[in-house]
Amino acid sequence: MILAGIFDASVFFQWFVENANYLFVFIFMVIESSFIPFPSEVVVPPAAYLACTNTGVGGDMNIFLVVVVATLGALCGAFINYFLSLWVGRPIVYAFADSRFGHACLIDRAKVDKAEAYFDKHGAISTFIGRLIPAIRQLISIPAGLSRMNIGVFALFTSLGALVWNIVLAGLGYWLSLYVSPDDLFDKVEQYNTYLTYAGYGLLVVCVAYIVYNAFRKKSEQK
Repeated sequence: MILAGIFDASVFFQWFVENANYLFVFIFMVIESSFIPFPSEVVVPPAAYLACTNTGVGGDMNIFLVVVVATLGALCGAFINYFLSLWVGRPIVYAFADSRFGHACLIDRAKVDKAEAYFDKHGAISTFIGRLIPAIRQLISIPAGLSRMNIGVFALFTSLGALVWNIVLAGLGYWLSLYVSPDDLFDKVEQYNTYLTYAGYGLLVVCVAYIVYNAFRKKSEQK
């Protein structure tokens, strides 16, 4: 199972269903969006499900507030990666670029500066799209921090990407609330998460194809 491959997702899922509230949604989305691997699929859909069915501890929650709280948590987690990369990762990258070994690998400070400038110019859309792609969602904040991406732009596009993703997950929770019993909820979330994962990878393929197409087109125009 996709989620169970990360940790005993079914046990956590059951615990979360029994104890869900806004604070837990926020905390676990902070974790999910930081460098700690943790699936948002076991947080937002059940919280939205409980909000729509008025069952469990989370029955007094509102689905719209679930999305808002989850997005704020995702943003806070992204800030953790951003600032860790900015304060810790960036000096390491530049130290490597200035070293003999870095030069032997054809990496120098000028190339790192160029990479930073490129991400500063194109990083906004990368940050937004990256929030929608599995495995990249948690990592996209790292190059943003390394490149010193404008914090306001980073916060805006991270929030927009996280908002879209959380709306999708909350929509799944709402859809499941219409016909799925609490006992079958985990299996259904796991099933639909498979489809979301494939959709995310499909989006990644489209983005890579677009980047490659533009790169070849520019080379052709320069000839």
